[in-house]
Amino acid sequence: MKYTFWNNKGGTGKSSLAFQTITEYAIKFPEKKILTIDLCPQANLSELFMGGLLGNGSTNLNNLTTPTSVCTIGGYFQDRFSNPYNTPTINASNYISNPSAVNSKIPVNIDLIAGDRIVELQSNSISALSITQIPGIDTYLKIIDWVNDLVNASNQLNSYDDVFIDTNPSFAIYTQIALAATDRIIAPVMADDSSRRALTNIYSLVYGLNLPSAIYNQYAFHTKLTTAGRQLPKIHLIIKNRLTQYMGPASAYASVLTSIDNDLNAVLASHPQHFTFNNISDGVVDVRDFQTTGVVAFAEATPFSMLVKGDHHLFGNKTKIQDPNWQNCIDAISGVVTKL
Repeated sequence: MKYTFWNNKGGTGKSSLAFQTITEYAIKFPEKKILTIDLCPQANLSELFMGGLLGNGSTNLNNLTTPTSVCTIGGYFQDRFSNPYNTPTINASNYISNPSAVNSKIPVNIDLIAGDRIVELQSNSISALSITQIPGIDTYLKIIDWVNDLVNASNQLNSYDDVFIDTNPSFAIYTQIALAATDRIIAPVMADDSSRRALTNIYSLVYGLNLPSAIYNQYAFHTKLTTAGRQLPKIHLIIKNRLTQYMGPASAYASVLTSIDNDLNAVLASHPQHFTFNNISDGVVDVRDFQTTGVVAFAEATPFSMLVKGDHHLFGNKTKIQDPNWQNCIDAISGVVTKL
């Protein structure tokens, strides 16, 4: 199964949630081979896999780029520029790393195609290639299949059971490339109105619902894919992320989250084909704020279940992980993993 984390809203919170979900999934299913693709130019998820703040994650990530090879998604894209519309013979091992080699906290059954800031610079060229007019060639489909091509080549190498893709909050061409390779969308949302709009944007940008004008239909992602007989990814899970444990039923947070449920119910009733679930309870999971435990896990690039309780030292400051808070984090991620 291929999953994409995308919520049309950025920040390290999404990367931390993706990191915990993927690593705990790998721990729960050690027999599965998992490929993670970081298609966010910030590469926060990749830095976590490669060691995080305290484990030289940035240095380890930079070491994937050498004068003779670039073992990142940016390196793959660069190699595709020379022949963008034909699928070449792809040696996927040129782009895949195993983060457990530099971060012992990462399960060995996770492979990574790391993110790369150069993707942002490449995006204009990729977009231009996708709209080039060539008789007899659907250039858009050829371009947005780049990650599909890479996944197919990777499967020939290792036969992955699941693929997780992390994406940029924008709807840039590389985000569309990610979504075109996706079966299921995982959408983290926060308890604020901008996340409500972010979900509305997913409905519009992926499925063409409530576009401001019909003129956009002919250029839309959903039109181009469905016209070509391709399946659109389905919304599989909405994660209400970073909820405070002090949130009461009359709070502003609760009001916003209720409005998100109302919007979701309406779209679920009118367009059920875009979801993998029929009831909100099957497709929504609540995740409380990770608080101090989350900060420590982020800094140490460690799955919650492997995090040591008690005292930790971060940049000269001592902090303590309490057992109840640690267990709350494990329970929260377990709720996400169970629904994958």
